[in-house]
Amino acid sequence: MDNKQTTAITIGLNLDNEEFDYSMDELTALANANNIEVLSTLVQELDHPDSATYFGKGKVEELATDIIDYDADMIIVNDELSPSQLRNLEKKTNTKVIDRTGLILEIFGTRAQTHEAKLQVQLAKLEYQLPRLHTSASQRLDQQGGGGFANRGSGESQIELNRRAIERDVTHIKNELKAIQKSDKTQRKQRDSTNIPTVALVGYTNAGKSTIMNQLVGRYGENVDKQIMVKNMLFATLNTSVRKITFPDNKDMLLSDTVGFVSKLPHQLVQAFRSTLSEAANADLLIQVVDESDENKELMMDTTMKTLKEIGVENVPMITVFNKADLANEKRPEHVGEDLIISANEDDSIDELVKVIKKNSYSNYAVAEFIVPFDKGEIINYLNNNANVLATDYLAEGTKIKAELPASQMDRFKDYIIKNED
Repeated sequence: MDNKQTTAITIGLNLDNEEFDYSMDELTALANANNIEVLSTLVQELDHPDSATYFGKGKVEELATDIIDYDADMIIVNDELSPSQLRNLEKKTNTKVIDRTGLILEIFGTRAQTHEAKLQVQLAKLEYQLPRLHTSASQRLDQQGGGGFANRGSGESQIELNRRAIERDVTHIKNELKAIQKSDKTQRKQRDSTNIPTVALVGYTNAGKSTIMNQLVGRYGENVDKQIMVKNMLFATLNTSVRKITFPDNKDMLLSDTVGFVSKLPHQLVQAFRSTLSEAANADLLIQVVDESDENKELMMDTTMKTLKEIGVENVPMITVFNKADLANEKRPEHVGEDLIISANEDDSIDELVKVIKKNSYSNYAVAEFIVPFDKGEIINYLNNNANVLATDYLAEGTKIKAELPASQMDRFKDYIIKNED
């Protein structure tokens, strides 16, 4: 059995873009995430892409030579190509060509685990492939087949048949996703009715969101076995995971870990994953996780903010957590205004992160003193199990309790309040 790893040459155009070198490095990381070994990289500086072949004529010839010299299986392009550019570049190099969008779609297709994620990826693939049908003539997207151009008329008819079939598939998937999203909205309404704060981890892929999630779940989760996969790889997981956290002072929280972002995230995927990322849109607090050890962290933060805006996440309070400070040999935990520098693998960093989360999530809590008659044991039990009890005393007229709880619940016990504290 041949276990030869797929190999590629990455190519890109530097259009006087300060982010170019970073995006090329990221392209290699994306290829590696899809189990493709990058053998060489070829770049060209131009004012604009060649409309026919992306690269200029001389560079295309150099690329064709490199393919032979390196015996590479494919070419990976740092931009999204037009159908004609894709077709022409394949023809002139006699090599499979995949653009950045196609690569990310392949990665998402491999990583998708849940039924919803699989549908979202399939929808994005179909919408990406629809305008490219004529590059593969009579092939269906999900099939490998022969066919040529001997009969031009029948070929055109086949393309139109394929187009209609894909459009039907798109409509079917969108309807199925609507049904799933309707169910998700119902569940979210049920969660919202409990008035439990919701916090969403957002940020660049591989910044450490899942590690932070697992640290908090391991300490305070209802089920510590419900931890999520952590892997040093772009897009290790696509699922938005939601876990209930209960701190020792009986404060509850719903914590979600959303799919990571990446520069030039394909528009089709942003649209398809809008519902998955709705956990961020509906959160009370966003925690942007940034890799402090990465020299491109400013670009990563910019990508995160642009993506959040594109999916409609605006006006949600956000703090920034600069993770992996141990790799940068920086002091941690360390406050920078409202933000925090940490290492998610260190206990004192997580302790400080919890303080920051609490400070930003429980501003609606209030402290009051109650005297509860001894025959109202159910109220005592409720406060002990659901509030942060600060002091307990026993008086002749009943149990005196000083407790912190949501202001919205104060009315429920107003008959027993003897003192409110601001």
